[in-house]
Amino acid sequence: MERVTEWLADVQPDVLCMQETKMTDAQFPSMEFLQMGYESVHFGQGRWNGVAILSKVGLADPLFGFADGRDADVDARIVWATCAGVRVCSVYVPNGRELTNDHYTYKLDWLGRLRAHLDLHHSTTEQLVIMGDWNVAPEDRDVWSPAAFEGGTHVSQPERDALQRVKDWGLTDTLRDRYPQEQIYSFWDYRNGDFHKRRGVRIDFLLSTPPLAQRCSADLIDRNARKGTKPSDHAPVMGVFDL
Repeated sequence: MERVTEWLADVQPDVLCMQETKMTDAQFPSMEFLQMGYESVHFGQGRWNGVAILSKVGLADPLFGFADGRDADVDARIVWATCAGVRVCSVYVPNGRELTNDHYTYKLDWLGRLRAHLDLHHSTTEQLVIMGDWNVAPEDRDVWSPAAFEGGTHVSQPERDALQRVKDWGLTDTLRDRYPQEQIYSFWDYRNGDFHKRRGVRIDFLLSTPPLAQRCSADLIDRNARKGTKPSDHAPVMGVFDL
């Protein structure tokens, strides 16, 4: 919590999306965030998963999970809200674990459900952004060593294809468009000193509809937030939109 509040005080984003909160809705510190000027919505289930949206520009019409005509997702991994006229979605895509694991099949299906939800409820003419931990590196340039990840999750072709189908709905990865050749990472494993060895992967990003993407004036990853005492293994990924 200290790391989050310090970062909020320093950066003061209009909207913050959080993933893997690992707490129930009752445990979520909504009052502390409100004292900092942020309304919040949280979708949690206790020890695992959990997603949230914080906003100091208004927060309306929250939606928890998918509305795709199927049974509710077994995990708390996606939450939606409207902030200053922008539909915001915070996602924590399943990890997948191993290519032979049932969780991998669940991951592919989960991404398919996200695409189905977009088809049913949204239009590429609206201002919409989906952001969070996607647990997929879209291309080989998004990992420090493709060979090191060969045969594992996060880089397999079915995962990348499932993510691409979400993007094909009409979403733009503004950071990658802005820096097409850069080695940019958002996650560094705690093991083996990966952060200091610059052995990272880019699995956290913002995907925006065209009306919002064309208003994006800056994209960055706050690598400094990965340093210090008890940091997350993910760094904050930011987009600046001139609305």
